[in-house]
Amino acid sequence: MTSFKDHFSGHADDYRAFRPTYPDGLAVALADAAPARGLAWDVGCGNGQFSVALAARFTTVHATDASAEQIAQAEPHPSVRYAVAPAEDGGLPDNCCDLIVAAQAAHWFALDRFYAEVRRVAKPGAAVALVCYALQQLDDPVLDPVVERFHNGTLGPYWPADRWKVVNGYRDLDFPFATVPVPPLAMEAVWSLPRLLGYMNTWSGVKAATRALGRNPLEAFAEEIAPLWGEPERERRIRWPLTVRLGRVE
Repeated sequence: MTSFKDHFSGHADDYRAFRPTYPDGLAVALADAAPARGLAWDVGCGNGQFSVALAARFTTVHATDASAEQIAQAEPHPSVRYAVAPAEDGGLPDNCCDLIVAAQAAHWFALDRFYAEVRRVAKPGAAVALVCYALQQLDDPVLDPVVERFHNGTLGPYWPADRWKVVNGYRDLDFPFATVPVPPLAMEAVWSLPRLLGYMNTWSGVKAATRALGRNPLEAFAEEIAPLWGEPERERRIRWPLTVRLGRVE
């Protein structure tokens, strides 16, 4: 547990309230790749958002997170068993999992140790997936550059170094498994400006910048984007393209 990089426990309730939800097609694709629908392990599950989606397709979901605060905020489900545990030691018996998935979490892991744990708990032919999403897309030539400047410029010095693995779509992460193709997938939402700002306030970069500066830089960003957005309650469609690295444990 000593290597756990805890950037989210302090605002676990906001994380649950404001994070976008994964598309149903993600759980479908992962379940289709699994050799059976018995046990899925959702690693770094946070508030259990994706754990509950997996529970519709697997008999049991073992959902773990190293943050006790995140687990305390997790959504209850009769098929999901939550536990506080690091990714590198999930508390499962050998050769039990049909699917091991880490959604928006693998960049925080000690990957070599995590992959050793994956091989230990996986059934032969089990599916393993790393999923991430980076910066949201408003598909607006006026708004998107403002968001990008805030993310890369204002917050640039304050992001944890591992954040850039997500921005890079996990392309630089070692993934020593036989690759399984996945169709293009994205999260989508229709949000007002206050809802978008609530989500952005959960970013680890915003929290770090606020501590360093003594003020929340999101306030200045809100003032900049508000006149470009229009009426604050105007709802706009937002997309987060997903990166899904899906493989099979032989």
